[in-house]
Amino acid sequence: MGEHGKHRLLVRLAALLSGLGAAPAEAACRLALALAVDASSSVDALDYNLQREGLAAALDAPDIRRAILMSGRGDVVLSVYEWSGRFQQQLHLDWTPLRSPDDITRAVATIAGMRRVTAEFPTALGSALGYGAQLMTRAPADCARRVIDVSGDGANNQGFGPRLAYRHFPFDGITVNGLVVLGHGPTVVAHYSDEVLRGPGAFLELARGYADFERAMGRKLFREISDLVVGARPDQ
Repeated sequence: MGEHGKHRLLVRLAALLSGLGAAPAEAACRLALALAVDASSSVDALDYNLQREGLAAALDAPDIRRAILMSGRGDVVLSVYEWSGRFQQQLHLDWTPLRSPDDITRAVATIAGMRRVTAEFPTALGSALGYGAQLMTRAPADCARRVIDVSGDGANNQGFGPRLAYRHFPFDGITVNGLVVLGHGPTVVAHYSDEVLRGPGAFLELARGYADFERAMGRKLFREISDLVVGARPDQ
């Protein structure tokens, strides 16, 4: 083999070894997650505080932190809002990339410090979902998954319901999961299962009262952030 042939062989070998050692490109954003917290009149002050503190503690848990900061998977971006009546939604945490432990710590502090805006309005789930869909239009455009996570203890009893929300708001590519707090209404599980859940892999988590909210939210966050799909649910 001539000198030029040897040189070409070495170049090809170097390129091959370089390719073997190269890390795959990291996705810019793997998940945009909007958490919707129930502030309707069925939720008293103690229950609201258990919900707020439980969400903050769940997000701060070591396994959730590890799942968020998983190397090479891309960012998780988070927003949090409360909802109650038809025109009563309040954004507490605008879209925030969780790229470092400090980012998570700041988001936890914001959630822990949330102050309820109103306690006088009924359960307008359709409006809560519509607000979440509009909020999602401001999420980073490159997120691979978009999820709205709605917590509540009752069925829709004001204004249009979830089915009309899904028909008239921009829900393409959005999955809606639910967290039902048991003990306030006999039909709430069926309502969330039949009306609220939406999209492939959508699922429902149950809390046995607000004292159980932290445990249920922790399970739910881990499943959403880790993209653990147990079953698939078609779009409604």
